[in-house]
Amino acid sequence: MSEAEYRIEDLAHHSGATVRTIRAYQDRGLLPTPERRGRANVYGDGHLARLRQIADLLDRGYTLASIKELLEAWDAGRGLGGVLGLVAEVHGPWTDEEAARISRAELDERFGGVPDDEAVEDAVALGVLERVAGRDDEFLVPSPQELAVAVELHAAGVPLKAISGHLRELRGQVEHIAARFLEFTTEHVFARYLGHTPPTDTDAAEAASLVRRLRPLAQQSVDAELARAMRLFATRHLQQHLSPAGPPDPYDDPQPVSVPAATLRAVEGLVGTENAPAFITAATERELQARTLDALAFPQQP
Repeated sequence: MSEAEYRIEDLAHHSGATVRTIRAYQDRGLLPTPERRGRANVYGDGHLARLRQIADLLDRGYTLASIKELLEAWDAGRGLGGVLGLVAEVHGPWTDEEAARISRAELDERFGGVPDDEAVEDAVALGVLERVAGRDDEFLVPSPQELAVAVELHAAGVPLKAISGHLRELRGQVEHIAARFLEFTTEHVFARYLGHTPPTDTDAAEAASLVRRLRPLAQQSVDAELARAMRLFATRHLQQHLSPAGPPDPYDDPQPVSVPAATLRAVEGLVGTENAPAFITAATERELQARTLDALAFPQQP
């Protein structure tokens, strides 16, 4: 069977890319040079397949520069199957939970029957809800469990604004945990497979297999540590509230604070991971003391 042939307009139609994009890919070396016939360029199925590969990798968050490296390795005979398998493994779902849909009426009912447009917009901004194209009265719920937690908290009396604020704080802390777990496994496991760019087809395939094996470990570790910490602090909290002296000042206990990952890495690089909390505390206290001295030495005039 002979290969199909396309003019650039036809290739754009079948691939979903624009004519301008196709020409830009050619200029950057991402797309093979088409066959020249007279005054027109003729493209084939290989060009169409390449455009679809590029689109898929872009959707997965890869830059055009990294895509070019991958495709050049493939064209050089190093293979791309393992690399694409690794991309698919990392980009695939990291939970068995399946997304669901919910109507606006059902959503309002689950949160007490009172419509709250501001809360809905906040949930969309956080990704707890996703809009469905062409349906103003329906939402996609990526994590029904997360929505169920919000429903239960609201039913227990927690305001929606407080729930969204808590989720933002929690997300920052969990993203820090995920980044640290990734750094840890990269250093001790994946460095030998991904130490060169791009990795060989065999190394990428072995790394993909390791991702499948290690994927549940982060969640299992967090689940176990969270259960331990909740029991510890809940017991301590209950004992304090049952004490004849009454509950303590909430600021007597350490409070969690979200620190940007880049800032934390810089501090850890300076003083080490184990000394980072003490360093941040000392730096904060020094700043507070300096501001107190400034206020005493240079009081504001009324």
